[in-house]
Amino acid sequence: MIDKSRYCLLTLLFSGCVSSLALGKDKGIGKEDPFHSSDFPDGFMFGCATAAYQIEGAWNEDGKGENIWDRAIHTIPNYIDSNSTADVACDSYHKYKEDIKLLKDTGFNTYRISLSWSRILPRGTTDVINVAGVAYYQNVLKELAKNGIEPLVTLYHWDLPQPLQDIGGWMNETIVDHFQNYARVVFETLGSQVKWWITINEPSQVVSGYSSTTFPPNAGLHGVGDYIATHNILKSHAKVYRMYDKEFRPTQKGKISFSFDGPFVKPKTDSEEDARAAEQAMQFRFGWFAHAVYSSTGDYPPVMREVIDRNSLQEGRTKSRLPSFTPEEIEEIKGTYDFLGYNHYSTALATFGATGKSPSIDRDSNILFSVDPNWPSSSCDWLKVNPEGLRGVVNWIRKEYGDRIPIIITEGGYCDDGRIDDYERIAYYDGYLKELLKAIREDGANVLGYMAWSIIDNFEWGSGYSKRFGIHQIDFNDPQRPRRKKKSAEYWQQFLHPKA
Repeated sequence: MIDKSRYCLLTLLFSGCVSSLALGKDKGIGKEDPFHSSDFPDGFMFGCATAAYQIEGAWNEDGKGENIWDRAIHTIPNYIDSNSTADVACDSYHKYKEDIKLLKDTGFNTYRISLSWSRILPRGTTDVINVAGVAYYQNVLKELAKNGIEPLVTLYHWDLPQPLQDIGGWMNETIVDHFQNYARVVFETLGSQVKWWITINEPSQVVSGYSSTTFPPNAGLHGVGDYIATHNILKSHAKVYRMYDKEFRPTQKGKISFSFDGPFVKPKTDSEEDARAAEQAMQFRFGWFAHAVYSSTGDYPPVMREVIDRNSLQEGRTKSRLPSFTPEEIEEIKGTYDFLGYNHYSTALATFGATGKSPSIDRDSNILFSVDPNWPSSSCDWLKVNPEGLRGVVNWIRKEYGDRIPIIITEGGYCDDGRIDDYERIAYYDGYLKELLKAIREDGANVLGYMAWSIIDNFEWGSGYSKRFGIHQIDFNDPQRPRRKKKSAEYWQQFLHPKA
């Protein structure tokens, strides 16, 4: 629960009775200082993020093809909490104008959306292009432009067309060409309306579907499938970046990059060993995908190569479970970014300790994770509130990949039961935004934007509709899917456009 003093502060923020923080007089940002969006750099992107599968619904309408989430949900009993589906979800396929109005009314200047690959290419390949699917996204982008909202568009947010998974999905190297062909269709049909692109969202989650049996496509190839899929994801990203840079950037003038996820990992204690554990955890979770793109040397983090090669040898393998890039591939992948997208929700503590007996990323990384019991909880077990972690991870990125690398926080948010009076969510955003501002103003971080997850409650993957992240509530029992403003939307309104 939020304490009374915090509640009073938030009430003042709602009423507009607190003046803006005078950063010109005091560069430091006090813990209880009121502040507004104007304290951030000019042109800062404040927006909300969504994903096609989580909000659109219309799962088989107007020519859309089946994807891996459709297949899993429709064929595996009890796969989702309460046997929920995303067949209708928020019905944003039909109600996108209403969602965009919510963004406009709240005061956001950016909307991060994803495209459904199977809505545009029902078979995953370019032999069949769904004109209705392309038209839908063209209409969404037109509506955003009409309302003065900048689109930040993700090409892939987990919903792989099922026909591509039938031939191996991200484990089949042909996915590199399929992804490039899909991206070309998107750039040709939508590129003139978009200046900000993300190729692949949260690759660590994508590849978990090839190691686990609880995330599509449920391959269950621990410590093998995820490494192979990662290899192809990195090559796919690079190929699309190089294509955009050469063929589309000269006329469309856009920027394109990756979006990663994961907690900021701190040492569990002040010991040197735990400090090494925290760094190793960051390399195995974040560096696994980012090092090849953002580091000066490219390739996987050296610690991953050393550990996985050694473990593979000890397992009696003649070849490492971690694939190798050719020198040409390392150069092709390295530097394929215009910014760094990062989804940040929480923080974890690390100490060394092998997990499990079978080969896996967890066993390879040799990390035991925990949390500080003093950190406030949310309705999601994995989400503990530690605002300082956002500042910490921004500075870790700067240290690891370069001091002035442009960063966009492409997701961040708080999980609860969907209540209207969501004061804990307000406290979450208030704390995290203040820490982000410290990273910018006090540390000199080059942060371009922050995307709140999310503008509306939506389908939360395995949790169905039992976990809510929206600043607007949706009644999923009502076929009309009515939207209703929460207190957190009022907080954002006042933060973005404080009353005089």
